[in-house]
Amino acid sequence: MEKVLITGGAGFIGSNLAERLLLENRKVVCVDNFLLGSRDNLQNCLGNVNFTLYEEDVTDTDKLCSIMERHGTEEVFHLAANSDIKKGGKNPKIDLGHTFMTTYSVLEAMRRTGAGKLFFASTSAVYGEKTGLKLKEDMGELLPVSYYGAAKLASEAAISAYTAMNGWTATIFRFANVVGPKLTHGVVYDFIQKLKKDPSRLQILGDGRQCKPYIYSGDLLDAVLLADRNASPGLQVYNAGVDSATSVDRIADMVCESMHLSGVVYEHTGGDRGWKGDVPSFRFDLDKIHAAGWTAEHTSDGAVRQTLRDILGE
Repeated sequence: MEKVLITGGAGFIGSNLAERLLLENRKVVCVDNFLLGSRDNLQNCLGNVNFTLYEEDVTDTDKLCSIMERHGTEEVFHLAANSDIKKGGKNPKIDLGHTFMTTYSVLEAMRRTGAGKLFFASTSAVYGEKTGLKLKEDMGELLPVSYYGAAKLASEAAISAYTAMNGWTATIFRFANVVGPKLTHGVVYDFIQKLKKDPSRLQILGDGRQCKPYIYSGDLLDAVLLADRNASPGLQVYNAGVDSATSVDRIADMVCESMHLSGVVYEHTGGDRGWKGDVPSFRFDLDKIHAAGWTAEHTSDGAVRQTLRDILGE
């Protein structure tokens, strides 16, 4: 039975991943400091004899080593990071500490304990803003425009070096915008919370025309687990997303429809993006992940609609 560790395992994606790995009969250890994650997300895991939860900070390398040695960890799924990109944009130390230093600590813990397999959750933000271009894994000039993107790209560079120096098997997934059950942040979540407080009006950051691909978490995990099963020694990098995209105003329409609200006044803050460092639109080249045997079941609009059913119970 393979022994794996998930950092950030109590978060949105991590908790869904933990459930899937347990279904695959793996022993799962979760490490989370609960700044963003929640024990409630792990209710389906806590009673499983193959699941162990630690409330610890991933940046404490000595403690992480101790946990990995205790459980004989063979593989790490590293998801711990700052997921509030707007908040990180106001304070660069957030992404330095929660996004890059968590990665450094994981890599050091793996080196010290002998774990040799890594999955890393990266992001489209590493590409920066490349209007009109399809983002391809091997394209040059990765120039992030946010502290978050920079910390993720620095993490990718460190993973590349550690993998080469230690003979590891490592897989990096650059995620599109992920939505699904247990969502804790992002535009879909924010719109629902705003409309619960005031169903008559909705503040929309930017001009509402920002348009990005949204991927359903279940589809994403199918891709992650497929790539994990087929991983070979060395480093592989994949884009993970969908061919379609959804505008912010379109999401607002779908949220209002799902909440049975009509006549909601949209109040746009203006500008072509939600905040400084935001990339208003992008498109992935998905040839590599499609060639590996995976294609998303949900379109971008379909992912948003399914998420609304998950959250609102329809």
